[in-house]
Amino acid sequence: MTCGETKAQVAVKTNLLYDALTTPNLGVEVAFNTRNSVNLVYGLNPWTFSDDRKAKHWVVMPEYRRWLCTAFNGHFFGVHAMGGEFNAAKMNLPLPGAFFAGSNLRSDVKDHRVQGAFAGAGVTYGYQWNISRHFNIEAEVGVGYNHVWYEKYSCMDCSSLVKKGQSNYLGVTKLGLSFLYIF
Repeated sequence: MTCGETKAQVAVKTNLLYDALTTPNLGVEVAFNTRNSVNLVYGLNPWTFSDDRKAKHWVVMPEYRRWLCTAFNGHFFGVHAMGGEFNAAKMNLPLPGAFFAGSNLRSDVKDHRVQGAFAGAGVTYGYQWNISRHFNIEAEVGVGYNHVWYEKYSCMDCSSLVKKGQSNYLGVTKLGLSFLYIF
């Protein structure tokens, strides 16, 4: 395997795993030299499902990437930040990690409505495969920390506040299988 020269400077992408979890998303990545790029992803889940189940949220995630070969080709390591808001109820949250120094929001969301905001940072490892001149596939995983500010309500639609609080999350912060179009 050799490092080919990349002519790409800008890519647009969508994370297919995130799409499969009913969260449309769009990312833009810009290479600013042959081995460095910045990536910005936005995701939005506005849906309420049957029986008032929901995991509504929006998230924005900027990231710096350092490529071992050339941008948009092969292995990369990154540092990402994230922030957003959420409103969830009657859900099993697929968060592989642990909540600490506060409520376990994973269990709270099963029987209550929880809404709030989060902010955090983490590190990423990923790989991109060139499948044609304009298309790539990317796999990535990120681990990190999020601080969560939340309000817990006793029922799904009413406004009976049970608790205001904060919690911390340590675990997987990104997981992606993305499809890219490269300009």
